[in-house]
Amino acid sequence: MFVKNIMIPKHECYTAQDNITLKDALDMLENHQIDGLPVLHGDQYLGVATRYKIYENYFLSNKQKEEYLTSTFVKDVVTHQDKFLQGEELFEKTLIDLKDFPLLAVVDSTKKFLGVVTRSDVISSFESAFGVNRPGVRIAFTSVETEGRIARLSEIAHHFHEHIISLVTFDETDKLVRRIVMKIEKKDNIDRFTKKLEEHGFRILSIQED
Repeated sequence: MFVKNIMIPKHECYTAQDNITLKDALDMLENHQIDGLPVLHGDQYLGVATRYKIYENYFLSNKQKEEYLTSTFVKDVVTHQDKFLQGEELFEKTLIDLKDFPLLAVVDSTKKFLGVVTRSDVISSFESAFGVNRPGVRIAFTSVETEGRIARLSEIAHHFHEHIISLVTFDETDKLVRRIVMKIEKKDNIDRFTKKLEEHGFRILSIQED
């Protein structure tokens, strides 16, 4: 899945024009309960304003709080001017960038603002990939890294009429082994299903209902 598939489009975003004061920007952040505001000049992306950066600049300004907030413009405190997305990136690669920052802007080749991807959106997408919010049985197992192993796994699941909620694979330190986590709907044939997996060389690590 790509960034463009999970981004919040411009018409659904809260943004600030570059000439509003920090007082107004803080009011927006508070009223909408958001952590960052994309700052625009017209429709051109300039950066992101956050509470942290606003107050950090205030402590360095040597001004009274009210004076600082009413005389400083939001464009003066933006960050991430050159850190943004263009929509074609794989969404999972944004997780590291968003670990310590609430959102990233999505822009086109001319830096026209298109929308945002937020940390919560990316986490929600990972939760969906792992089937976190759906009840079922999570099976963790390992498999030798050979051609056709996922196809074999699919065949066994099909034979037992298993409904696969999610399937995620991980590289192991040993390059000849891959770890697989599969979540399936709860049924009364779990013992027979896992026994068949083991017969075909899948080593069961854990079985957990959630």
